[in-house]
Formats: sequence, C-alpha cells, structure tokens
Amino acid sequence: RESLGSADASQIRDDVSRQRKSKRLPPEILKSVTEEEPTCFLESVEKAQRYIAAGDIYQANLSRGWTAELVPSVTGSDIYAALCDTNPAPFAGIARWRGVEIISSSPERLLKVRDSVAQTRPIAGTRPRSDDDAHDESLSTELFSHPKELAEHVMLIDLERNDLGRVCHAGSVEVDEMMVLESYSHVHHIVSNVTGRLRDDVMPGQAIAAVFPGGTITGCPKVRCMEIIAELEAEPRGAYTGSFGYLNRDGSMDLNILIRTMVKKGNSITLRAGSGIVADSDPDAELAETRAKAKGMLRALGR
Repeated sequence: RESLGSADASQIRDDVSRQRKSKRLPPEILKSVTEEEPTCFLESVEKAQRYIAAGDIYQANLSRGWTAELVPSVTGSDIYAALCDTNPAPFAGIARWRGVEIISSSPERLLKVRDSVAQTRPIAGTRPRSDDDAHDESLSTELFSHPKELAEHVMLIDLERNDLGRVCHAGSVEVDEMMVLESYSHVHHIVSNVTGRLRDDVMPGQAIAAVFPGGTITGCPKVRCMEIIAELEAEPRGAYTGSFGYLNRDGSMDLNILIRTMVKKGNSITLRAGSGIVADSDPDAELAETRAKAKGMLRALGR
C-alpha cells in the first residue's frame, strides 16, 4: 500500500512554514473560478423538502461546488498558508497523496479518543459574520433564538449520542457542552460536545465506523440521507465531508470532518459548502449559507 512518507511530510511542513513566513502569494492566483449553478441547488432543496414531508427523512445536508483554475506557479502549500490566514480553524491541515492535495481549515471534530474516552463535537447552526460589531452580535443572538436552528441542533446531538452509544459503556454517553457559540472569521456556529467511555472490546476502527460519516454533514437518518444526497447533488463529494487526522498505535486519535476544504489536482482546485435542510428551510437562505461558508476559502484564492 502507498502511504505518505516522512520525507514527504517534512517537505510539506517546510513548504508551509516558508510560505507563512514570507506571507507572499502571486498577485494573480486564479485564472478562473466557476460556481455551481444556484438554481440547481434551489431545486434540490425543494426536492429534499418533499422527502421530508413524505416522512423519508427529518433533515438532510446538501452541498454545492466551486471549481477554479490556478496559475501554474501556485502550490498547495501556498493555498494552505493563505487559508490559515483568511479562515483559521482548530482542525486545519494539508495532506498530499498521489498527486492530490487536500487543503482543509475545518472547524469540526469528528472523533477524538484518549484514555478510552471518545468525544465528537457536532456543528449545526450558522450565521454569517458582519464587519459591524453591533450587527455581528445581533446575528449571533438571532442564531441562538431561532427555533429551526435550535431544533435541528438538538436532533443532531441525539444522532451523535446514538452513534457513540453503539461503542460506549451503557449510561456513559453525555453532552458535556450544550449549544455554545463558536465564531470564526466568516461565520458563527452553534457547537456541542458529546462524550462517552469506550467499551474494552471496541477497536479503533469500530469507533470510527460508529460515527463516520458525521451526522451533521449527512442528516438524519444517515443512510437514507446519503441515498438522497447521492440523487440530488450534481457530483460525488470526493474528499469533502470525509475525514483526516491522526491515529496512534495506542488507539488514541483525533479526526476532523473535511468541511471548509479544498482539493487541488494539478492546476485545478475544487471546494464545496453545504447547509442543513429541514421542512421549513428557506431555499434562498440556505443558498446564502453555502456562500458564507465558502467565503474564507474563496478569499484564500484571492476572491
């Protein structure tokens, strides 16, 4: 099997360090950028709402894409360094494998395991940031008073509790942080933290399988939502909403969810952003949410 060698990892670290110190990017990064047709997304939202009305699902996360052509001199390390400046996040990283680079500034943890304690940190609920302090505060306040956002978040907490309950000791799963505000450069989020104590017979792969893919990027119930996503989204997601991180030999790990993530292959780069659709979602508002989430990535590309 092919893997990322230590020499490759060292090269990536050196490239990123050099770029972050210089803080210089070519004056023109992009040759072009194309946004997926908005009407396609709006139609998909309405179709998802029909599935919800029919009782197939409660909520689905739909995403849409952007494709850009880079000037040849721009490297993945250049983009990652710029992304760390325009959209800093706790679970950021870059991976290079078989000529493909995954460049992520993810704010979301899929799974952390340490000393047999597992935790997942779902994000559900978003508002854009504002440059005006008073308006910015009102947006975060409105987020926490919106019935749709709160109900959606509670439903996804229950989904994650159920996922961890499959591999944890009975009675050990709890929500130790309930609906807190996390504010990033371009969006406000509602975030919770769910923990549990893994059973002694649970192997690392079983713990990952219990929570993957994250419920916040599929919807509820997961399997039916994934079928509907495959039907409604224009193309496969690829690395988007997958995961990367580390897994140690002792079973400890920390894995993100690959949102706010770009994939570079040659001079082409793609990115996706999504939103959670429920029965009373406003399609235009959900479209605006995808653009707010993509904003930091597009700014890293000079847009």
